[in-house]
Amino acid sequence: MTVASNENRSFELVETIKYTTKGTDPVTREMHSYVYARITDANNNIVKNATIHSTNGKFSISFPKQTPSEVHVKYGVSYISHEQAKINFEKELTANGFDELVASGKKAWEMVINQIEVEGGTEAQKRTFYTSLYRTYERMVDINEYGKYYSGYNGKVHESNRPFYVDDWVWDTYRAQHPLRTILTPKMQNNILNSYTLMYEQSGWMPTFPQVHGNHMCMNSYHSGALFIDGYRKGLKDYHVQKAYEGIKKNMTKATFIPWRQGIPKLEIDDFYHEHGYFRALQPGEKETIAMMDDFEKRQAVAVTLGISYDYWALGELSKELGKKEDYERFSEKGKNYKKLWHEKNRLFMPKDDKGNWIDIDPKSAGGRGYRDYFDENNGWTYAWDVQQDINGLIGLLGGKKAAEDRLDQMFREPLGMKKNEFYINGSNSTGMVGQFSMGNEPSFHIPYLYNYFGAPWKTQKRTRFLLDVWFKDNIFGIPGDEDGGGMTAFVVFSSMGLYPTTPGLPFYDITSPVFEKVTINLENGKKFTVDAKGASRTKKYIQKAFINGKESSSPFITHQQIMEGGTLKLILDELPNKDWGKYAEIPKF
Repeated sequence: MTVASNENRSFELVETIKYTTKGTDPVTREMHSYVYARITDANNNIVKNATIHSTNGKFSISFPKQTPSEVHVKYGVSYISHEQAKINFEKELTANGFDELVASGKKAWEMVINQIEVEGGTEAQKRTFYTSLYRTYERMVDINEYGKYYSGYNGKVHESNRPFYVDDWVWDTYRAQHPLRTILTPKMQNNILNSYTLMYEQSGWMPTFPQVHGNHMCMNSYHSGALFIDGYRKGLKDYHVQKAYEGIKKNMTKATFIPWRQGIPKLEIDDFYHEHGYFRALQPGEKETIAMMDDFEKRQAVAVTLGISYDYWALGELSKELGKKEDYERFSEKGKNYKKLWHEKNRLFMPKDDKGNWIDIDPKSAGGRGYRDYFDENNGWTYAWDVQQDINGLIGLLGGKKAAEDRLDQMFREPLGMKKNEFYINGSNSTGMVGQFSMGNEPSFHIPYLYNYFGAPWKTQKRTRFLLDVWFKDNIFGIPGDEDGGGMTAFVVFSSMGLYPTTPGLPFYDITSPVFEKVTINLENGKKFTVDAKGASRTKKYIQKAFINGKESSSPFITHQQIMEGGTLKLILDELPNKDWGKYAEIPKF
């Protein structure tokens, strides 16, 4: 599209989004963006005879030779119409120049950054912390335009006074970013859950990677259910809860579990899962027979089995909260399906074929590029700990707390088992390595916190401080893997404060050694929650004692309620570990 611009003009950006999912009919969507633009000189006079070129979701402007040397371009954007783009322009830009927009942007970010105030630490640690907090706000994005929004989930314009949030990568963000929202911006998180529910109502499936044009089929599993059980148990219920439950249940009972195919009705391979409790894998060299299976992403059979087990647990727990006893019994049992792939000799989760036979693979290489038949972006050593929903069950498989502790120690010192150049080709997203531990990919984030459950919290304190110091610098090397829209930096924000949500869906947080001497969270309800760790430093990092609102606590856990009610978590730190603190603590029950 090309238009001459003798005055303020509107034009349209059209981006064609093609889905050619193997084994299904190709889908083509057009995403329309409407733009209202004003082109002026330095004196705010309209520049005439400029030409706007618009094609394939981009636009450019060309000017005749007599154009002034300085021109200003302002434009407003809408997903609804040309008329709405002009309304947006007039409301947001008519009275504002560039400098005014910069000032208002800084003011908005000051409000976000000042939600958490830190004291102590180094200037470098503060830069890392606050840039991380900044990045956690990359997603999600509200596209409500003054009382109405366009939904890519049914192609219609809807009237609503509530925000409509899109753009999320749940496989990455459910682990820490969304739990961080429940503390810092619970109103926003409520609106996010409402947006997910509306997307389900409009499209027929609960999304997993909701983008502006609709759900993007990406990664594996249906972790959007984790957002709801986590939010619900933390008091977020301002949406149609029953409708949300309906969508989560539909995903888990009627959709396929094939990676990168979310929202497609289930197939025979899914029926096998429902009957046998695991996603069947192919033997090495065995030819793929399912047309819909992706050539690159493949079956990811172990990763899918473990991920879906967590999702069934989340659905079961939400069933329990809503008084659906039969569903709770049914789905909570499915949440234990991870045990079907536990290989007692290897002490890892390993793949099985359709006959129930173990498949002999190298768990250190499987999972990287071209090797995703069994794992996904990480290898078998990472997925050995992918049981956030039943850590006591994992302890049982490993032979008790001491055996689990020893096995986790081994992970942090286990060699790559191949040349580095081979590992970084086959290991894909496995970066930021410490032994077999990968700091650079989301499924690893909770792993150092497992020592809290194994009777050795001092090792959680040691590991988390080491990982922050080594892998999150305030320079170009400061993020060891895919940031994924705030998914990774939420780990930095939480861990730097001395907290982490190991199991989204359980309303408590793990305690570790904070980076700063004092952290104050200015809660949305007007209260303050403070972590006081006087003397915290690179060497003074081991918790000797803990006090919650003046009462001594020997537990390495703190509840969501204790945080949201305000108060103080006081930690006494020293240079040598207190190996008894938290050693005998039990996991909180809800």
